[in-house]
Amino acid sequence: MKSRTFVGFGFGPIQSALFLYEAARSERFSRYVIAEVDGWIVDAVRRNGGQYAINIARPDRIEQALISGVELCNPAVAEHRETILEAIAEGDEIATCLPSVAFYDTGGETSVARTLAAGLARRKAPHPTIIYTAENNNHAAELLLECLKKHSGQSVLDKVQVLNTVIGKMSGVITEPETISRLKLGTLTPGLPKAVLVEEFNRILISRIALPGFRRGIEAFVEKPDLLPFEEAKLYGHNAIHALIGCLAARRGLAAMSDAAAHRDIMGTAEAAFIGECGAALTCRYASLGDPLFTPPGFRAYAMDLLERIVRPTLNDLVSRVVRDLVRKLGYDDRFYGAMRLALGAKIRPVNMARGAAAAVRLLCENWDSAGPASAKLKRPKLPLAAESTTRLLREIWEGRGGAEADTLASLTWEALEPMQKEGCHQTRTGPDA
Repeated sequence: MKSRTFVGFGFGPIQSALFLYEAARSERFSRYVIAEVDGWIVDAVRRNGGQYAINIARPDRIEQALISGVELCNPAVAEHRETILEAIAEGDEIATCLPSVAFYDTGGETSVARTLAAGLARRKAPHPTIIYTAENNNHAAELLLECLKKHSGQSVLDKVQVLNTVIGKMSGVITEPETISRLKLGTLTPGLPKAVLVEEFNRILISRIALPGFRRGIEAFVEKPDLLPFEEAKLYGHNAIHALIGCLAARRGLAAMSDAAAHRDIMGTAEAAFIGECGAALTCRYASLGDPLFTPPGFRAYAMDLLERIVRPTLNDLVSRVVRDLVRKLGYDDRFYGAMRLALGAKIRPVNMARGAAAAVRLLCENWDSAGPASAKLKRPKLPLAAESTTRLLREIWEGRGGAEADTLASLTWEALEPMQKEGCHQTRTGPDA
């Protein structure tokens, strides 16, 4: 088992503190090779002898973990690229952890897809290889496979399986010296002012592996025959409620997500939306699967666990981070309105989820100038909002989708937003310098 090779693309928190960390903890791999385009980080880890530190947020404390023996390589450096290609050729488990699926085939010859194809083509004989995709896209595996097929023949992909993942692990990178000092965090390497902080949760779901006789080195993950129901539980449950708490907390002027724990109305709204709206709709939709998650007791346990984790003080999760990128999060298929549509489909009126959506709409309008490029194509509504301007804004964000259902969503939002506008609130800046 010790002859296994792990290969990764990207060295953010999910790679460094989940895939690579779990691979090292399994003690089933003898080699770890990671491709990373940030030369500053690559040089720092290499100078540190291939060792780096992460910080794990447990309920009552933060612990540090050291990972050693890592070969961090910059694919733009010829010598490093050769190391990456050799590692892929002998690789058993590979993980892509990129900002989005759009990065699979960008960068010319050094792109992830081309590099993977070139490395796999070097295999002397095909051996079972799995590739985890961790780009937070329901079809990441299929998209990467299409890119690989474009740059290689079918024989090159023999015994290769690309897997989707559902990752419910909360994580972040902290660069503020005062925060690193206050929390007593270990930086990635000595002298590199960047710390990775992740929660201890590691119950990651992956596609079921179909390669005959293949045994994973990373055994902590859980295989499922169909990930779509669990992806919806994450987006319309975990992500939706995380955003709801964040937006309601921002309206109240709270700085950290953990501060929301002391506000019964915020947490009560979150619990009612999570269990009574999102959860009730999901359990109705997927009850036939027979999975414990999609039962009333199972989903309630899932929700209560997440509500506790979302406001865990040791995570240092800032409200300003959670409420960024609101135009995307208010999308027709995204967390707020995707969850509300799911509830409507189950004949549930999502009034609690609507409160989160209303808070997000109001925050977007209050922070319009720092909303980024996504707001540039939208007509800026005047404050205070009215029913008509709220509907018009949402219709623009949704790009005209939805018909009668969209009218219902806009109406629910306005019902929640109208009284909210009469309340006093603190504005929370959501731009990159927040």
